[in-house]
Amino acid sequence: MDHSAHHTPTAHDHATHQAGNGRSGASWSTAAKATLHCLTGCAIGEILGMAIGTALLWGNVPTMILAITLAFIFGYSFTLFAVRRAGLDFKSAVKVALAADTVSIAVMELVDNAIIALTPGAMDAHLSDGLFWSALLGGFAVAFLITTPVNKWMIGRGKGHAVVHAYH
Repeated sequence: MDHSAHHTPTAHDHATHQAGNGRSGASWSTAAKATLHCLTGCAIGEILGMAIGTALLWGNVPTMILAITLAFIFGYSFTLFAVRRAGLDFKSAVKVALAADTVSIAVMELVDNAIIALTPGAMDAHLSDGLFWSALLGGFAVAFLITTPVNKWMIGRGKGHAVVHAYH
């Protein structure tokens, strides 16, 4: 009896398929899509946190903590909702979201916030200042460029965002 018809796809199966049987790693397209997915959630949380902290005249540290916290929450929530929609129970969906996005979000937040913190005057800029937005958006662009190869490497090994693809 052929049991292959009853095989449930796993993250490793998807990553191996994406990687051309594991020899060449995940495609740049797959990595870029995963990074863009992560960046979308991070950007929403980061912008919201920076805007709230700046509008409330909070200091740099509390504003960055809020922005980073919201970036993780929104970043995880996109994956969480997608895998819940695919039929996973909440506990399993949380595990998938954590496995899929933690490294990607962490790298993205580290790079983005380092750029904002190191851009002279950016942390003291107001919402109406071009410097505020250029540092924030420039940080996202650089974070995308740095995080995409990280995601490519992880997906090619069946880790990170590859675990989500078993449910799509």
